[in-house]
Amino acid sequence: MSYRHGAVAAAALSIAMLAPAGFASAADLPVKAKAKPIADAPFFFVIDDRLTYSWMPKGTDPGQFSVNPNGTINGTTAKSVYSFTHFDAWAYGTNFFTISMFKSDHNDPASPCIAPGLTSSFGAGNCAGATEIYGLIRSTFGWNEIFNTKAFTVGPLHNISFEVGADGNSENNYLAPAKRDFVAGLQFAFDLPYKGYFNVAPLAYKEINHNAFNQCGTVFAFGPVPGFSCNADGNTEFKTTWAVETNYYMDLGFMPENMQLFSISGRLAWYGPKGDANGLPAFSGVGRFSNATKTEFNSEPIRLTFDASKAVMGPKYSHFVDLWVAYRYWQNKFGLDHNAAPGVCTIAATGQSTNSCTESTVYTGITVKF
Repeated sequence: MSYRHGAVAAAALSIAMLAPAGFASAADLPVKAKAKPIADAPFFFVIDDRLTYSWMPKGTDPGQFSVNPNGTINGTTAKSVYSFTHFDAWAYGTNFFTISMFKSDHNDPASPCIAPGLTSSFGAGNCAGATEIYGLIRSTFGWNEIFNTKAFTVGPLHNISFEVGADGNSENNYLAPAKRDFVAGLQFAFDLPYKGYFNVAPLAYKEINHNAFNQCGTVFAFGPVPGFSCNADGNTEFKTTWAVETNYYMDLGFMPENMQLFSISGRLAWYGPKGDANGLPAFSGVGRFSNATKTEFNSEPIRLTFDASKAVMGPKYSHFVDLWVAYRYWQNKFGLDHNAAPGVCTIAATGQSTNSCTESTVYTGITVKF
């Protein structure tokens, strides 16, 4: 029990003991005077868990593409996405965690195919679409809470926080990518009208990855010399770089009361160049043959959400069931230069784009709170 709660309980006992004896017998007094303990506040005062299914008709996976009969290139792949998200708030900050499963169509095939319709032995093969698991966690520690002050709430600025986090993925395609990255920095939280917010976080970003594209002995290896023309284990440690992550949310509270069922949200994130994509000095290249990473822009600039449960069951059930539609834009996906990275983002011989290193798609889904 906290000191404040203990003091309130003690005061209640003292007041009860001062009551005139005529109100109760001596035997009754201890029972009448006993105060009911006040429960401590829960450790997490906000817990929000949700499940989402979404359909993405034009997703991409760098290097995965097919050639149409007329010679054009199809670098998109439809994906079904199944997600779990968790958010909580406690005395000193917040935690956000999400894990998603992306199930692709045949244009992004699982192993042993190395491309649509082509196995690693260069024979014909009709492989199932790849499955990717991707997880992300971000935690904040508020300066107002740590220092027990309101000094970091000024005008629209709501708080400044330390932020740390990590991402990780695994995919069952031939390249078997296994990304691990870590971020640390600050978050500046601002208030928006209609219960809205806008957060911006400048961060340091460090990535370690595995990818068989540069691994010795695979069909994609550039040569037989470990550390020069191929990588012995396929692991690459990238240079630490910068990142900026932002997100926002706002109810459309300016609409008539009976139409206040919509909200908008979104996110924008930039990740700086992190070195050579293959980590191989012999194949860094120049111009359209370069494997140097570029600034990555990963965004969902707008999501329009309809609060279906509020519309059907009333305000008590607000956001228990949401229907939404969003636009997703991802340039230089995974840091790969969409104008270079031969064999992945472009056709090595011609420089023609594979259309697989930029993702531009409208997608939609349903989210259920439980």
